[in-house]
Amino acid sequence: MNSMTGYGRGEASAAGTRCVIECASVNRKGLEVACQLPRELAALEVSIREAVAKRISRGRVNIGVTLAATDARATAEIDRALARDLLREIRSLQKELSLAGEVDVNTLLALPGVIRTPQQTAADYEPLILRALDPALTALSAMRAKEGKSLQRDFTKRLAFLNKARARMARLAPEIVSRYRHDLHARIERSGIEFPIHDTRLVTEVALFAERCDVSEELTRLESHFAQFAEKLESTGSIGRALEFLTQEIYRELNTLGSKAGDSALTRLVVDSKVELDKIREQALNVE
Repeated sequence: MNSMTGYGRGEASAAGTRCVIECASVNRKGLEVACQLPRELAALEVSIREAVAKRISRGRVNIGVTLAATDARATAEIDRALARDLLREIRSLQKELSLAGEVDVNTLLALPGVIRTPQQTAADYEPLILRALDPALTALSAMRAKEGKSLQRDFTKRLAFLNKARARMARLAPEIVSRYRHDLHARIERSGIEFPIHDTRLVTEVALFAERCDVSEELTRLESHFAQFAEKLESTGSIGRALEFLTQEIYRELNTLGSKAGDSALTRLVVDSKVELDKIREQALNVE
């Protein structure tokens, strides 16, 4: 299980150029890749996106690429043929005009075109950038996995709380109808009205109440959702959306259960469970 939050840095050097790449990710419903590239390297954004998509399935990943020259000699060339032609022309001009003086190397190198910087295309830089991207994504994934383990421990603890609350609800549920029957009879007795204890109207009222407050289906579905949630926590790959869906289903069952409870003790357990579930739901939004 991985978080969607992380950071990674990687670098690589080749032919007098160093490439540094920084990756930072935050939560998103799907995968978004935002690249900050020098203008001349914009064509490489597709390759970078493809490389990220092979390693990460969810989250917004911001990629920053920086290129720097490490050896000026490696990034410049001397046009020797042009230098020889220029020197020959200068000496010919000296002879023709009877001019004194010598042409030194500094003068020759200062002439336009003698020293040139090779113009490299985006494709020339692609292998270097992808080499630097690999360790950056590895570090990013490692941080996401580490935080994912912390989230997993937190989910497990909160899920245990919810399971215990559900077990207490299951113990309380059968007592609700008997308490209602007892309280109904007590109210009738206090009112002084003569009412046979087995009157069909009383039996019908109790039966209707029992039907309204029957939460056995909700408790069964909660047990199933909790088991699926625990199973997902142990699985690999992208599970964030599944956790979000299960959280929504658990919340729905708790809402229904709370509206049908008809008992203050059970209602308190539902409220406590919803508070804990809110914390799970917030954390689930950051799971890949």
